[in-house]
Amino acid sequence: MTPKATERYTIDGPAGALEVALNVPAHAPRGIALVAHPHPQQGGTLDNKVAQTLARTFFALGYVATRFNFRGVGRSEGAFDDGVGETADALAALAHARARFAAHPGASAVALAGFSFGTYVQTRVAHAIAAERLVLVGPAAQRIASMTVPADTIVIHGEDDDVVPLSDVLAWARPQELPVVVFPGCGHFFHGRLTHLQRTIAGAWRGHAVAPGA
Repeated sequence: MTPKATERYTIDGPAGALEVALNVPAHAPRGIALVAHPHPQQGGTLDNKVAQTLARTFFALGYVATRFNFRGVGRSEGAFDDGVGETADALAALAHARARFAAHPGASAVALAGFSFGTYVQTRVAHAIAAERLVLVGPAAQRIASMTVPADTIVIHGEDDDVVPLSDVLAWARPQELPVVVFPGCGHFFHGRLTHLQRTIAGAWRGHAVAPGA
């Protein structure tokens, strides 16, 4: 995936214009992968390096990688809505991608991926639609503390995360008996670990895909 392969434009969203960025495979897509970026009031955009890594990972797996800017970010209109309006933004971006690729039977499958604040939004989205699987990187543990996720959710966190303590993530995951992949010596933004992050997600995803026929 390269910048030249990225289609970037605005669509009609629930709060006005909604900026989306799509990376479309050359072959028939395996599904739609929706990626949500970190907190918009803390500099989060669809160009965030972890969000880009998530998109790159799913593009390589054959999905239409769909990113979007939450309301009030970039060319997206509106104002921050503490996750509620942002969930509506996510659903609008997903609906657009689904409609655009409706002619491809495989595109009906939906993967959800988010980073930091984006994990809160995607967890909300996962409660609203039927998704193939959920990927949460640097999950916003305090925001999702009362929320559950499917047992096959991929959760990845940095040992030295100074934004969301690993202990908070484990406290959320423990009652669900949910595995957490921990990157030793890694901070919140996965500096220097993006390639490892991509490989970890791709490996887990491929393993999930072959499991039913194993």
